[in-house]
Amino acid sequence: MLEQKLTDFLQYLRFEKRYSQYTLTAYSKDLNQFFTFIAGEFNIDDAKSIAHFHVRSWLASLKDEEQAERSINRKLSSLNSFYKYLMRLQLADKNPVKQLHALRLPKRLPVYLKEQEAEFLLEELQFDEGFKGFTDRIICELLYQTGMRRSELLQLKETDIEWSLDQVRVLGKGNKERLLPVSKLLLETIKDYINEKKNLGINADAHLLVLEDGNPLYAGYIYRTVKKYLTATTTLSKKSPHVLRHTFATHLLNNGANIQAIKDLLGHSSLAATQVYTHNNIEKLKEVHKLNHPRG
Repeated sequence: MLEQKLTDFLQYLRFEKRYSQYTLTAYSKDLNQFFTFIAGEFNIDDAKSIAHFHVRSWLASLKDEEQAERSINRKLSSLNSFYKYLMRLQLADKNPVKQLHALRLPKRLPVYLKEQEAEFLLEELQFDEGFKGFTDRIICELLYQTGMRRSELLQLKETDIEWSLDQVRVLGKGNKERLLPVSKLLLETIKDYINEKKNLGINADAHLLVLEDGNPLYAGYIYRTVKKYLTATTTLSKKSPHVLRHTFATHLLNNGANIQAIKDLLGHSSLAATQVYTHNNIEKLKEVHKLNHPRG
């Protein structure tokens, strides 16, 4: 019974909420993990039979496995969304998640490149030769220059380039579209890349960036590519595509950009998500004060 309800829920998220495949996979994994737990521990296969106690037992088992607080909160959120869906369709009488609160998360500031590191990455670092290196360079350029998410980069098509406006159109979370400015130099590079695809006989205009065999990029390729080049650029412990997104936002803020404008460029639904970057800005001011003030 639960499996069918999950299938219907995922269909709802896909076709009505327009969630990405990455998000759908996360929901499916989280909920299947919960269903497996309650079937094994309590022999339950019915949404109406699940109570507050069962969810608390699941959370306790996750803590015993030493899963991260952020991961546990995501799983709890997935289950909460599932029950809201069931209650709206009158397939459940109550939401057993309602009384539970998310775990307190340790304060974590965004990790980002220094401006000289970003300049080294895009101006001095040698990328691989050939078409692969060309693709890798544009991946890094687009992530840093626009702040787009990895999932948004994967969806980019040639038709998303607004050549006359010097902008790129991206489809973000909740199927929300936004236009991001890019430099004329990057647009020229993208134009050369598209011509190179044609010269190599790669007929893949459905996706802007592709592999050497013409197939579209995938999430793991982008992650490994960014990690490879950031390893040659910085000593930061974290070297993911999201670091370039954090770098984009932090460099804008440090150079005087309005926080509301940064919110719109990042595609955040609320200003609270963007304000985390102001903490980095405050830390930078503290450092400047300490180094330069007589009483610092």
